[in-house]
Amino acid sequence: MAALTEEQELLKEQAKSWANEEAPVSKFRAMRDAKTEEGFDRATWKSIGEMGWAGILVPEEHGGVAMGHLTAGIVLEELGRQLTASPLFASGIVGASAIALAGSEAQQSAWLPRIADGSAIVTLAVDEGPRHAPLQATLDAKADGDGFVLDGRKVHVLEGLAADAFVVVARTSGAAGDAEGLTLFLVDGDASGIRRTRLSLADSRGYANVTFSGVRVGADAVLGEVGAAAAVLDRILDRARAVLSAEMLGTAAQSFDMTLDYLKNRVQFGQVIGSFQALGHRAAELFTEMEMARSCVEAALTAIDEEAEDTALLCSLAKAKAGDFLHHVSNELIQIHGGIGMTDEFDAGLYLKRARAAEATFGNQAFHRDRYATLRGL
Repeated sequence: MAALTEEQELLKEQAKSWANEEAPVSKFRAMRDAKTEEGFDRATWKSIGEMGWAGILVPEEHGGVAMGHLTAGIVLEELGRQLTASPLFASGIVGASAIALAGSEAQQSAWLPRIADGSAIVTLAVDEGPRHAPLQATLDAKADGDGFVLDGRKVHVLEGLAADAFVVVARTSGAAGDAEGLTLFLVDGDASGIRRTRLSLADSRGYANVTFSGVRVGADAVLGEVGAAAAVLDRILDRARAVLSAEMLGTAAQSFDMTLDYLKNRVQFGQVIGSFQALGHRAAELFTEMEMARSCVEAALTAIDEEAEDTALLCSLAKAKAGDFLHHVSNELIQIHGGIGMTDEFDAGLYLKRARAAEATFGNQAFHRDRYATLRGL
């Protein structure tokens, strides 16, 4: 595990204690059963805002604490252990990164303080098909007078139902697959022509498909340069992937702890099943995978904070390794628990469902293995 500062250690304990007491998996289950439209509890989100976690990546001059990505990962890991649902990742990490990296001073002043205190939710709308493919964006943004008109559709938008604003990846020139011609727009969620459709996924979070029909925005809605967003979009997505990998690590680590506890306590044939060599070997394999995944995740988060040259490489490695481990351990969680693992009353199924959704978000293992190989020149 990375060497944490005293401040990070305290924050880790705070996040662990709060998640266990105020936002445990039982609370997520209750929200799921209530079929909450937004996919999270507003009181929980308000509490997160009051603790300042939504401002971990926001500069101090805009109301945040600027504690860095490793610190953000520490918090998300603890929330991932309890499957805590909130806009913290979509807005406090991804939305904040987009505006901080690409936004003008006016855009940052208008939105970052509201993101930091949790009063506004800003999310990224990037994908348009069943697989993560940023360069395949075709949502049309045509110049019109002193602004643009947006037409198209985005799918699998995180917190798309609750978002107060969208960072939209649109195409101002070129064709699908071209790096040139992509532009980022900061679009108010109340803009005329936006239609949101709730998307029900296995993990019961707040996803939406969002349609833009003749949505007019001014030139001041552009984030960064017109037609040159590919590079900064990569940086935004890498921050998202690294921090999401930390949340996935937390979900996987809790799945491992649940499995290990069962191996230590379930008695069959007069002895605990963990004493059987075959099951012991499976537990050892999972532990080894967990430590490898943790090393990759922490390396990626540290690389972002240090602005290392191999940041993109490490972020794809982290997402692939965290995904592999989460996929494996969530399967083992079900299988080793046997019949009880298949029941909805037991929490194993909730972890499995979250695992599959998180794996696919911002690129699955296949996507990141391919990207890693490409970045290595293979």
